Amino acid sequence: MNIISRQSGAAFILKKGEQLKIQSPQGNQVSDMVLFNLNDTREKISSGKTLDFEESILISRGNYLWSNRSEKMMMILEDTNGRNDFLLAPCSPETFEIMYHHKGYHPSCFENLYRNLEAYDIFPDDIPTAFNIFMNVQFDTDGKLSVDPPTNTPQDYILFEAQKDLIVGLTACSAEDSNGGSFKEIAYEIIAQKNE
Repeated sequence: MNIISRQSGAAFILKKGEQLKIQSPQGNQVSDMVLFNLNDTREKISSGKTLDFEESILISRGNYLWSNRSEKMMMILEDTNGRNDFLLAPCSPETFEIMYHHKGYHPSCFENLYRNLEAYDIFPDDIPTAFNIFMNVQFDTDGKLSVDPPTNTPQDYILFEAQKDLIVGLTACSAEDSNGGSFKEIAYEIIAQKNE
């Protein structure tokens, strides 16, 4: 397994048919994931298209992650925790200023995504709403959102299969509320395509 240190990120290529397994080795940790078409990075993961085509705001096993061009990018093969978010944007420096009233520098998923994706000529304005793996966003009957601690354990994982050649950006989330007040590592493994 590859390890993403707490409050940091990574970017890598995932080829069509390869699988991506993501875990939190200590549990209770969120990971933000963004996807781009390896051959044309103007095509990227879309929260709106995914929620529309999958007809749910709770995206889990059996669902696809769709692109801004209405193409399938990933399929979720397995999801042992079953709670993910696709409503909220990656935490950014402004998140900590506006919502946390934090003064000074604070690591953020937005920064960790674009800094790692710069190697693929993907820049800050290209970063879309991330698929927030293990993030526990709740909502009441009036639509009021709350971010509760994640419920994933060290044994929980999510397994994706790439539907096209992709660039993947992945983080170990930096927001206190998203991770129950502490920060931990994220582990990921690329599993080669099985020969038919």
